[in-house]
Amino acid sequence: MTGRRYTYTHRRVDFEKWQALGNDYLIVEAEQLGFELTPARIRALCAGHTGVFADGILLLSAPDEPGFVARLRIFNPDGSEAELSGNGAREAVLYLRRHGWSDHNEFSIQTAAGEIRPTITSPTTARLDIGRVRTQSTDYPQGPPDGQSRLTAGGSPWSFQHVQVGNPQCAIRVADQATLQALDLPAIGPAIESHELFPQRTNVSWYAPLAADRIRVRIFERGVGETSASGTGATGAAVAHVLQGGDSPVTVVLDGGELEVEVSDDLHVNLSGWAVPVFSGTLADDFIKELHATE
Repeated sequence: MTGRRYTYTHRRVDFEKWQALGNDYLIVEAEQLGFELTPARIRALCAGHTGVFADGILLLSAPDEPGFVARLRIFNPDGSEAELSGNGAREAVLYLRRHGWSDHNEFSIQTAAGEIRPTITSPTTARLDIGRVRTQSTDYPQGPPDGQSRLTAGGSPWSFQHVQVGNPQCAIRVADQATLQALDLPAIGPAIESHELFPQRTNVSWYAPLAADRIRVRIFERGVGETSASGTGATGAAVAHVLQGGDSPVTVVLDGGELEVEVSDDLHVNLSGWAVPVFSGTLADDFIKELHATE
């Protein structure tokens, strides 16, 4: 950045760090920022050691349509924008309630995936009405109506279920927990995430049934890598499980904890779980200057 010319006007930038099942996000209100969240700036903010260190950024702003409490934009640590995050959305709505954006326990927020309708069930828990998910979408343009198919990645064949949950999910069933735990996700995940079948890339989940209404899941998230939890990844796996004859609601056991996914006959989904704040802070003036100088 030496020699770079830029205009900088001091503006205090406050943030909160939240986590849900170990899935952690930096929450910022848009009016706090004096700069655009470019991919490079997002990467700098989310970086370990030199940044705040987070799985992504939740940017909250006033809605641009009536009937909504806020607009939520979700950014991955690689700088890309995600349509939806179940854990991130839950963190955002609990933040909104705590900070007085709404005094109701039920309201609507805007996302790139459309309207999300949360119900706050306690100071640390919420249920998200995600709406109807789909097994056919433009995120898997060659896919059959039921979304079930096979691909080869990392030298191995995989049978999968495509589910559009506001973002694309590729859910893969394995025989048992031992098989699930033996998977080397960092080695096999990237090839499936970026497979030619998925032009926008895809999130990937592997799951093993534990009971008719309970599954164990591991997640490889688009733009993130292996994560301890993902709300939409849990949803994709739960829907796949129900389509294979499993019972709803499904308890989804992830590395970071448990979520509950209700799947109706018409694939309408409600996702329930917890989220809590970790700390609040203010970006240092020197770091803000560095972000201003980052394109």
